[in-house]
Amino acid sequence: MKLLLIALSDSVHTARWISQIADQGWEIHLFPSKDVGLIHPQMADMTAHVPLYGKRGCKRSVKISGLSIFNDFLAKGVSSALSKLDGYRDFQVNRLLRVIRKLRPDVIHCLEIQHAGYLALEAKKRYAGEFPTLVVTNWGSDIFLFGRLAEHEPRIREVMAASDYYSCECRRDVCLAQAYGFNGTVLPVFPNTGGFDLGLVARLRQPGPVSSRRLIMLKGYQHWAGRALVGLRALERCADRLDGYRIAIYGAAPEVVLAAELFSRSTGIATEIVAPNSPHEEILRRHGQARISIGLSISDGISTSLLEAMAMGAFPIQSWTACADEWIDDQVSGILVPPDDPDLVEQAIRRALSDDALVNSAAERNYQLAEQKLDQSSLKKKAVELYHAVLKEKISPS
Repeated sequence: MKLLLIALSDSVHTARWISQIADQGWEIHLFPSKDVGLIHPQMADMTAHVPLYGKRGCKRSVKISGLSIFNDFLAKGVSSALSKLDGYRDFQVNRLLRVIRKLRPDVIHCLEIQHAGYLALEAKKRYAGEFPTLVVTNWGSDIFLFGRLAEHEPRIREVMAASDYYSCECRRDVCLAQAYGFNGTVLPVFPNTGGFDLGLVARLRQPGPVSSRRLIMLKGYQHWAGRALVGLRALERCADRLDGYRIAIYGAAPEVVLAAELFSRSTGIATEIVAPNSPHEEILRRHGQARISIGLSISDGISTSLLEAMAMGAFPIQSWTACADEWIDDQVSGILVPPDDPDLVEQAIRRALSDDALVNSAAERNYQLAEQKLDQSSLKKKAVELYHAVLKEKISPS
């Protein structure tokens, strides 16, 4: 099979997806849905079609069609500047069309909608002849949030109508895709992250009951979706119960770093900002040392950090705006909260701090679920089967 992925070239999620299918003997090509001048260092076993790129850190198994710039910072800066020029979108679409005509891929797969899906849609409108089979995968808030925005709703409807296959991580998003006009084939629902090596998970988990742990993990995103400051405010209100605890904040935005320092000064509770770009194994290890893991956002798919917490035994306190309700039994294996209400987040934290039986029982339930649904080898098999299903129908349409 000749596969053309349209995706974010600097995304670890793109790299993890490719890693699941790289050993199938397929010809895998990547076209960047957004020109950022970078290729994620975990990318391997594919050909990237980029206008220019920073070469540092690229693996030898990555073949690159594009202009090499040996300074990553310069490559990123030049790409950013060029992408703002008038006419750059036409250049990007026309470049994609040239790649499609040259490769003649069996399948085009868009990983994400707002960049990849929109780009593929424009290319399909201009393509002369029969466009290759188009698969679109929903990431995170692609439909759940953006589908409610006037600027994006009509474009999402167009992407859905133009797509032959649709995949996503949440049953919620299957219904939404169909509501926005998708009438093709819905592929099996499973996480895009590639799952976990459960042997590694077992080794990284702190021995003993989760109730004995004295670390709290907080996802530090604070932007159009992330609400880490709400979590930090709720923790501050719980200061009377946090003696002996540490707070570790990962993915911290600059304003969260500042707020964390003020939090520590006012409460005396130690906070640690986990280094950006820390290895995935290090993040898992910390979840495996945590009693509680807090993740708040106004919109998400199945949050990767939630799955990490569940696998590693940390009690999840997660905003109900993700599809966490498809994984968590509220008040039993985790607590679902509104993302912007520090009062209810505080109540959830206090319960998780005081109820040892709750957090210990939740850890057992969540690990059993991880064994059933998050095993790396099982999800790899599903990713490969996804393409086999598309190819089978392409060869023998019903």
